[in-house]
Amino acid sequence: MSDSSPELPAAPVLEVWCELQCPDCRAALEDLRALRARYGDRLELRLRHFPLEKHQHAFAAAQAAEEALEQGQGWPYVEAVLERVAELDRRGEPFLVEVAGELGLDAEEFDTALIDGRHILIVDADQAEGKAIGVTGTPTYVIGGERLDGSKSQEGLRERIEAIADRLLAEQEA
Repeated sequence: MSDSSPELPAAPVLEVWCELQCPDCRAALEDLRALRARYGDRLELRLRHFPLEKHQHAFAAAQAAEEALEQGQGWPYVEAVLERVAELDRRGEPFLVEVAGELGLDAEEFDTALIDGRHILIVDADQAEGKAIGVTGTPTYVIGGERLDGSKSQEGLRERIEAIADRLLAEQEA
């Protein structure tokens, strides 16, 4: 059976290569919130994992973020962890499980997911793809085929992302 109703074009995607133990990613939260407020569903923010070796809890945090996404609270969890990067530095995996509980997620399932490694392949795939496209630090943004490196400075990046998003949305409507 065919559906003759016109299909809405997919929203432009902003891939956010992030690491949850990264102070620069924490600094980027304000920009990400502003972009979500401005565009809503017209721009899809897609979290991509790029845990850095220098942060010992980053890989576990990426797995925990995937579990949060599976439980329907991906971005709220990411924001909650990034807001408390120093606490993640000090406390590690128990902190990740605690944040899940604070958000009303199934903390036991988080603990199990971190033990059984069910999200490792997703994190590994993101990291491999990031390396393949030239991501070297976090945050890094990819929108409309352009890579924008925020690991050195966030200065002017939101404006650049908005300009690209506005152009992509205008092209969709044309």
